Amino acid sequence: MKGNEAIAYAAIRCGADGYFGYPITPQSEVLETLALLKPWETTGMVVLQAESEVASINMIYGGAGAGKRVFTSSSSPGIALMQEGIAYMAGAEIPGVFVNVQRGGPGLGTIQPSQSDYFQATRGGGNGDYYVITLAPNSVQEMADFMDLAFELAFKYRNPAMILSDGVIGQMMEKVVLPEQKPRRTAEQIIKECPWATTGRTKDRQPNIMTSLELKPEVMESRNLHLQEKYQTIRDNEVRYETQQMDDADCMIVAFGSAARIAEKAIELAREEGIKVGLFRPITLWPFPEKQIKEMAQGKKGVLVAEINAGQMVEDVKLAINGAVPVKHFGRLGGIVPDPEEIVNALKTKIINR
Repeated sequence: MKGNEAIAYAAIRCGADGYFGYPITPQSEVLETLALLKPWETTGMVVLQAESEVASINMIYGGAGAGKRVFTSSSSPGIALMQEGIAYMAGAEIPGVFVNVQRGGPGLGTIQPSQSDYFQATRGGGNGDYYVITLAPNSVQEMADFMDLAFELAFKYRNPAMILSDGVIGQMMEKVVLPEQKPRRTAEQIIKECPWATTGRTKDRQPNIMTSLELKPEVMESRNLHLQEKYQTIRDNEVRYETQQMDDADCMIVAFGSAARIAEKAIELAREEGIKVGLFRPITLWPFPEKQIKEMAQGKKGVLVAEINAGQMVEDVKLAINGAVPVKHFGRLGGIVPDPEEIVNALKTKIINR
């Protein structure tokens, strides 16, 4: 099935309570598949097409604030419209899941694939000091697997979580093993697991108030310091990454998502020419595996960061490596997906023969 379809099937099976979204290419199959499957008849899951992305994010805010496992999906311009609501949720510590099937920009851009929302996802595209837990799948299988993981992390840390995919992964078809069906939680379970939610009650039996607003500066600073402590805990415990052929590598490619799949073929071609190169694939874009990248880069001739953008993750790689070895960037723009041969040529000119 398509990656977008896998998201829909996996969401139902991992016990999602609701989906609120709006169609936009190249992710519309998420909503379309949910509509065809009619989970409201089998699991009770709500599926609703909102009137806009702004409406859908506020529905997510409300549903998640009641302790429900709710999610939305969109593509780059639609996710941009949701940024205010995501910032509100981060400030109020409300968990929710967002699927971004990226397309080229800026603005309305193109409907072709891109990875140019890296900054928007990992830096938090709204206002204030906050982060969004960001998972980057590079297969249809990971699209399915990351739905449950995203909900798990979102609720564990009471924080928004994003699956940052792109038009390649969303539209391509692969075999996929779907997760087993989980039962939806009862109201009693939600109250027990989410005492902070609007379904819970404080000790004096007053309703919990879910808000990111605080007018007293000293209280707001204290709340922000609490968030920063939480973010450090996430950094310490939730970094995920994958490496390939790094044991004998004397140079390294860093890539995520669909670019990492292309890099795998580029590495195969490069090794046929005697170039010993390995792959480092960040799976969590935030928290970013900075320590692991720095360790892997030690003693290498250089690092090539391959992205389908003008150069975004390369900044985090440079910060991680801190000048220990040369770091160069290769990317294509406007929705053009690079060929493996282009990455090999960039590796030769920017790292091997520089």
